[in-house]
Amino acid sequence: MSTKKIITIVSVVLITILMIYGAVVLRQIFSPNTKFSNSEVFIYVPTNSRYKDVQELVAPYIQNMNHFDMVADKRGYAGNVIPGRFLITKGMNSYELVKAMRFNSAVKLAFNNQERIEDLAGRVGSQIEPDSIMLLNSFKDSIFMKENGFNEDNILAMFIPNTYEVYWNTTAIKFRDKMIKEYRNFWNKERIAKAEKQGFTPIEATILASIVHKESVKKDERPRIAGVYLNRLRAGMPLQADPTVIFAIKKKSNDFEQVIKRVFYNDLLMSHPYNTYMNLGLPPGPIAMPDITALEAVLNPEKNNFIYFCASVDRFGYHEFAVTLEEHNKNAKKYSDWINSKGVKR
Repeated sequence: MSTKKIITIVSVVLITILMIYGAVVLRQIFSPNTKFSNSEVFIYVPTNSRYKDVQELVAPYIQNMNHFDMVADKRGYAGNVIPGRFLITKGMNSYELVKAMRFNSAVKLAFNNQERIEDLAGRVGSQIEPDSIMLLNSFKDSIFMKENGFNEDNILAMFIPNTYEVYWNTTAIKFRDKMIKEYRNFWNKERIAKAEKQGFTPIEATILASIVHKESVKKDERPRIAGVYLNRLRAGMPLQADPTVIFAIKKKSNDFEQVIKRVFYNDLLMSHPYNTYMNLGLPPGPIAMPDITALEAVLNPEKNNFIYFCASVDRFGYHEFAVTLEEHNKNAKKYSDWINSKGVKR
């Protein structure tokens, strides 16, 4: 056999081996490599994670780790892990899986109805990487609060309830800075002018809105309630808002888990900064996180002559309004008789 023929045969064999090897490699790379039943799974990679950490995180969802490792190495991912939240879908191959682990997927973070800044920190901390303590420390940073006109009593006013897109691995500081930007965007020139027309700063408007929010879940009634409170303030009367007394009771006892459905006369005599029966003007800070409808109610209140209101027994969730104390006392007695008949003690 001639040398040329031998070379030809060897070449053919080598090419065949390379083709077979290439086919095997391609199969390893592009064959489905997942083993979960759901249509999709999110992988959460903490900050400062290494590739071995990623391997542990994805192991429950990947059929063949060797195939994933091979692609991760070839694509340079093993030495360049990215923290964040990553979406992988059923049936992805190793190439697609590694590619997906480079695309940080944003979180739609939502919050509303939080009663205290501590509750907000817990709510946010359940949705992104920083825990509630890290978040709370960033919110209550003394330099940050002073620079932006807040204090520990009113810092909750900075947060506008909504749904926001943020990265899961955003830092506590970056999240806080995003929220102050959202606050400034919300309090545009038009809204600031409306607040000033009522005699308020944005923080003061938020404090009153928190009371309006707690007084009624009926959004169509909130402008009327805001109008009543403004009438009291302008007349030099105490706000006499039961929700502030309830907040004072909870704050004084440091028990925000208790449910208080009824306020008694002795509660109204309690000495506390948040008791608006004993103190004139607004309390030191919000008693809850008002939603946007409550904020808009304060900025666009109903013009009325009402001074008093109490819960209605005929229209559940609504209130009965009165101009005179005599009229109010009739409404209040009707409500008191009804709630006594229901056996509500607290």
